Amino acid sequence: MRYPYLLFDADNTLFDFDAAERTAHRQVCEIYNLAFSEEGYQLYRRCNAGLWRDFDRGLCTKEYLLVERFRRYLALTGETADPEALNRDHLRALGENSPLLPGALELCQELAASHKLYLLTNAVESVQRARFSRSAIAPCFQDIFISETLGYGKPSRAYFDYVFQAVPGLTRENCLLIGDSLSSDIQGANNAGIPCCWYNPKGLPRPAELRIDFEAKALAEVLQIARE
Repeated sequence: MRYPYLLFDADNTLFDFDAAERTAHRQVCEIYNLAFSEEGYQLYRRCNAGLWRDFDRGLCTKEYLLVERFRRYLALTGETADPEALNRDHLRALGENSPLLPGALELCQELAASHKLYLLTNAVESVQRARFSRSAIAPCFQDIFISETLGYGKPSRAYFDYVFQAVPGLTRENCLLIGDSLSSDIQGANNAGIPCCWYNPKGLPRPAELRIDFEAKALAEVLQIARE
């Protein structure tokens, strides 16, 4: 077996984060009497995504990101609310929603019988631990590494150095990172010098500047790659 250690990203690789986020946003709008619409939700997503890209590049802290996304959203909609309160209830709602992507449970259960699985995530610690603990995939994993706990985040090499020090037997040759994010997962694997599999269900074009060892457009393909 070439890759007995599998390092999985969480959101939009195994967890259906888009579905959980939509539910959380709707609930927050209801609590604070804000208008909910598809246009408004996509506006929030753009505010959020831009700040997470800044975080991946080390341009802002997670603490700043979490509140600033709602501050920017309110500025664009013209509505009034407390950004810190919105974030607090948004995180609570996210922690209570942990839907998996179709096929994620079956994939993890099958791989756990022959591989050691680890979860690597930049998500908010309180949210991710709540979601992971109630998820059906939790028994499949040996451990979970959350950036807030480590003090480093993907794609920094320091994050991966911590993981290598924490996992007995793990080397840069015997593991495979599987993730959907080019900026945190694939860039992180490049920075750390480890093999990677880009989970790319939308069939996006490959960026020329990144090394991508494998590409999977469906989770079933990850199973085939991991067994090589």
